[in-house]
Amino acid sequence: METLAMHISNGIIDGPVAAIFAALALAALTVCVLRGRRDLDDRLAPMAGLVAAFIFAVQMLNFPIFTAGVSGHLLGGALAAMLVGPWVGALCVAVVLVVQALIFGDGGVAMLGLNITNMALLGTAAAYVLIAVLLRVLPRTRAGLAVTAFVAATLSVVVASQGFVLQYWLGGTTDLGNNLTGLAGTMAGVHLLIGIGEGLITATTVLTVAKVRPDLVYALRSLRTPAAPAAPAVPVTGGAR
Repeated sequence: METLAMHISNGIIDGPVAAIFAALALAALTVCVLRGRRDLDDRLAPMAGLVAAFIFAVQMLNFPIFTAGVSGHLLGGALAAMLVGPWVGALCVAVVLVVQALIFGDGGVAMLGLNITNMALLGTAAAYVLIAVLLRVLPRTRAGLAVTAFVAATLSVVVASQGFVLQYWLGGTTDLGNNLTGLAGTMAGVHLLIGIGEGLITATTVLTVAKVRPDLVYALRSLRTPAAPAAPAVPVTGGAR
């Protein structure tokens, strides 16, 4: 099926469902703008531009999935979440998707709400949840950071693909009969392979940045293991009672 592509083309999902997801995506991006403004500082603002440009450039490079007869490319949600956080990261991916749809015709303009929901919102959110969990479990070493980036990127792609399955169930223009489960399995299997490629790119990029400027990795700054509370100090005079 051509619907294996994560960039949904016009006509694959009906108009009412596309309109609903466009409204949901707009509302979610508004929240991202409001929350992202709190994170922006002299480090994060230029980093956000670099992340968006990097994702845009790397998305132009497709790698083949020979077992499925399709190709995949970086979605960027996990990479953006690790480097600039979930709120700004979702905005970076959304900007890339808008530019691709309007200028390069990659994904239908009428389907932008669907594509943004899957790749910019679901993908980034799933990645950040996994990052938050893994960075509190794994050691803060290069190996731990690499595993975190790889797992978060791989699984976030699968989650994003299941967003499409939900949307197709709600408003797909082709009747699949009772084969929706088959579509979900096919999408998950193909995008797991795509996710592995994404995981390798994400882990390599994050490790490179962390090696040179660890202070630019948002996840390392914000997801620190809470320190144990210090014991209350005994007053200088009077002693303890």
